[in-house]
Amino acid sequence: MKIAILSRNKRLYSTRRLVEAGEAAGHEMHVIDTLRCYMSMVAHKPEIHFKGEVLEGFDAVIPRIGASITQYGTAVVRQFEMMGVFPVNESVAISRSRDKLRSLQLLSRKGVGLPITGFAHSPDDIPDLINMVRGAPLVIKMLEGTQGIGVVLAETRKAAESVIEAFMGLNVSVMVQEYIKEAGGADIRCFVVGGKVIAAMKRQAAPGEFRSNLHRGGSASLIRITPEERATAVRAARIMGLNVAGVDILRSNHGPVVMEVNSSPGLEGIEQATGKDVAGMVIKFIEKDARPYRTQTKGSKG
Repeated sequence: MKIAILSRNKRLYSTRRLVEAGEAAGHEMHVIDTLRCYMSMVAHKPEIHFKGEVLEGFDAVIPRIGASITQYGTAVVRQFEMMGVFPVNESVAISRSRDKLRSLQLLSRKGVGLPITGFAHSPDDIPDLINMVRGAPLVIKMLEGTQGIGVVLAETRKAAESVIEAFMGLNVSVMVQEYIKEAGGADIRCFVVGGKVIAAMKRQAAPGEFRSNLHRGGSASLIRITPEERATAVRAARIMGLNVAGVDILRSNHGPVVMEVNSSPGLEGIEQATGKDVAGMVIKFIEKDARPYRTQTKGSKG
C-alpha cells in the first residue's frame, strides 16, 4: 500500500517509527509536511498538491497533526477523505477531541467517568464555579493548552479566584476541574488502536510537580490496567470516533476518570515503557481497514 504520514518533522520519533514499521511490512511510506499541502476543489475531482506535485494513489493517511495547526491539518485530512483515502483518524474526530470542552461534554453525556468540571464566562460566577468542583485545591486548564502548558493547580480558594479572574481578564477560556489528590500525581496512558487497548503505561509526575506529562519531566513505566480502566479507555476513544487514540485516565476513589483523549498520541514513551511495537500495530490496523474504506467511500464523502 501507499501510505501518507502528515507530519511537520520526519525526524520525530513517532514519524520515524511509523515509516520503519510501514516499510518493514512492505508498504510505500511518504512523510508529507501538512502545511505544505494545498488543495484544489473541483467538481468530482478533489486534489491535494504538495511542492508542485499532485498527491495521487494513496491508500491511507496517518495524521500526526499538532494542536497549533488543527484547523488547517483537519482540512487536509478531510480532503484526503474526499479523495477516498482511508484516514487512520477522521477529520471530524480529530476536531472533536481537540476541543477539550466539547469532548468532555460528549463523554459526560455517555456516562464516562470524569473529574467534576466547571465552565463559566462571567467573573461574577467564579465563587459558585469553585463550589461546583468541591472547592480548592482545584485544577484550572486553558482550553487550548497542550503537553501540560496552561494547566495550573490552585491550592487555595483565594489563589483559584485570582487565577481564574486573570485568565478571564485576558479573554482566555478556561475550565475548572476537581483535583484528584488520590492519584498522587500519576495518570495512565492507554493506547487504543481499532477499539482495543494495545498498550498502557503509568506516567508519574516529577517531584514537586502535579502534571505527569513526559514533556514536563514525568517518568513512564509499564502498568497492568483493570478491566474497568480498559473498558473506559475503549469507550472514550469510540465516543470521540478515534481509531487510534491515547486516553489519559486517573485512578480516583470513585473509579477511573478520563482526563483527555489525544488524537495524535506519541509513540516514544509507550514503546519504551512497554517494549511493544505500537507503530507496527498501527500499520496492521491500516492493512485491515484501508482497502474496504476506499472501496466503500470513493466519491461518496460529504
